[in-house]
Amino acid sequence: MQTSLQRLNPAKLPNTSSLGYSQISVVNACTLAFVSGQVALAADGSGAPDGLEAQTKQVIANLTEALRAVKASPENIVQLRIYVTDLNDEAIAIVMPLVIAFLNGAEPSLTGIGVAALAGPDLKIEIEMVVQLSA
Repeated sequence: MQTSLQRLNPAKLPNTSSLGYSQISVVNACTLAFVSGQVALAADGSGAPDGLEAQTKQVIANLTEALRAVKASPENIVQLRIYVTDLNDEAIAIVMPLVIAFLNGAEPSLTGIGVAALAGPDLKIEIEMVVQLSA
């Protein structure tokens, strides 16, 4: 799928390219898909795995399936919002390498948000995304 996204890291803002995301994503007129926050639940209804790393891997698997469903790839992601319980340096060190690998060089706008809780007591991470579908 062709993308008409422009990624910007203006000189007067911190350069976040080395961290795997852009400060600004500019989208030309297009169709957007708003993907609901994905949590670490599998389609078969099994519960969330233990630990932030395992949950992040399941969330990324769910995001990958969502992209497949709309015939898109990480390059088409305009924005990610990552919600993590107990967000700290250790959690960031677990989550971000997995997210960067999932993005495969795409650098969407990204926001990390520490939250007190998610929709289930065992859930540690939720990621939502906005995806550009057509130019």
